[in-house]
Amino acid sequence: MFRFANSDFLYLLIALPVIIALYIVLVLLSKRNLLRFTDSAFFDILMPMRSPARRNFKFILFFFSLFFIIIALARPQFGSKLEEVKREGIEMIIALDVSRSMLAEDIKPNRLERAKQALITLINRMQDDKIGMIVFAGNAYTQLPITTDYISAKLFLSNINTEIVSRQGTAIASAIELGIKSFTQDTEASKVIVIISDGENHEGDAIAAAGKAAEKGIKIYTIGMGSPQGAPIPLIQRSGVQGGFLKDRQGEVIISRMDPVMLRRIAAVGEGEFFKASTGNVGLSRLYNNLNSLNKSEIETKMYSEYEDKFHYFVAVALLLLLLDLLILERKNQYLKKFSLFKTTDRDE
Repeated sequence: MFRFANSDFLYLLIALPVIIALYIVLVLLSKRNLLRFTDSAFFDILMPMRSPARRNFKFILFFFSLFFIIIALARPQFGSKLEEVKREGIEMIIALDVSRSMLAEDIKPNRLERAKQALITLINRMQDDKIGMIVFAGNAYTQLPITTDYISAKLFLSNINTEIVSRQGTAIASAIELGIKSFTQDTEASKVIVIISDGENHEGDAIAAAGKAAEKGIKIYTIGMGSPQGAPIPLIQRSGVQGGFLKDRQGEVIISRMDPVMLRRIAAVGEGEFFKASTGNVGLSRLYNNLNSLNKSEIETKMYSEYEDKFHYFVAVALLLLLLDLLILERKNQYLKKFSLFKTTDRDE
């Protein structure tokens, strides 16, 4: 495949027709100035070394050198060959709670945004591991299949919000069950599910689901977002402006509290560990250190190779044309004149 890495430079090609037009105007003006002093029939007598053909040839060389320089600036690239790459690492599924309670601001700026910031930092530290992403509220959905494409992982992560799952709730059990199905089949790589939630489980039996994961050799780590004291849940309007707080049927403001007991039990049954998040520390650094201690197996994955720059070929051609332009004089060479390499008449003007 072919592409230009800096395609904006291609707009400079618009200037090339302007340069041609300017050159024609200058040639015509030069001829008109000469005609003020003498007739065109005397041009060769008065200026025997004059060579319009050389001048035009030098302009062609200069013109195409500019063309190739612009192409080089746009950085033409070839590549994108599909190749198989072997890596050693683990497979990790991130299960991120996107229920409205994750908008509570007992962790700044709020639970969900702080979790996303920490996950981007974690992804930046990853090298050879595979990562997948699940979002859950009342239901669980695959946001990103298991992959080593960390750029896509960060892109998908940046688009996650509480509106991505329509049904409200906190179905941790569904997230674990979907996570179990999301790993690559027939691989010996260590498998990990990381649940990031406030722990207010309202759907299914998360403890039983964690037990099923442990039976399959899948470790479950949990990160509790929020505080035991809790915080109200902001109501965000479509315009992005906060419109008060979520209330119950009696009109009382609902306080969302992190449930560390539930998250600890899930992690214990899942043979993992529980981490409590705060504004300054979400716990992903300690989690990353734990993951590094797991057995890393050979992972076979297919990925696109890097595009390879080819601009240097265009630079070489441009430099060669400029060199020829410098070596060729506009005037005739008295020693080569007899060969008439650029034979012309006054009509060539």
